[in-house]
Amino acid sequence: MEENNNIENNEEVKDSKNSILTSIKKLLGISEDCTDFDTDIIMHINTVLMTLNQLGVGKEGFQIEDKEAVWDEFIDSSKLAATKSYIHLRVRLLFDPPFNSAIIEAIKESIRELEWRLNVKAESDEEEV
Repeated sequence: MEENNNIENNEEVKDSKNSILTSIKKLLGISEDCTDFDTDIIMHINTVLMTLNQLGVGKEGFQIEDKEAVWDEFIDSSKLAATKSYIHLRVRLLFDPPFNSAIIEAIKESIRELEWRLNVKAESDEEEV
């Protein structure tokens, strides 16, 4: 019985770490337990997912509704790190922009570079098919 309980807890931890909402909240410095901003963050994540779709990245029409949506449902592992970074940076600018304009410009430059790299990767994946 204890062994089965541990397996369920490990699956819960694994799913929690793979959750799109949970991982973006962590990058924003928000605890998983704090749900006060979930609606706002989910809205911003979905906006960024739409942008990624227009760049040719991820499952078309994919949206999240809660912390149950996981990265594997949206994107394959070859673009996962860049996609997480991109979503984090875009959501940060929408949800909690820094006050310093130099930091904002640095984030925007990182976003532009990630957009370019993700687009190139998406186009090269299309050519391979």
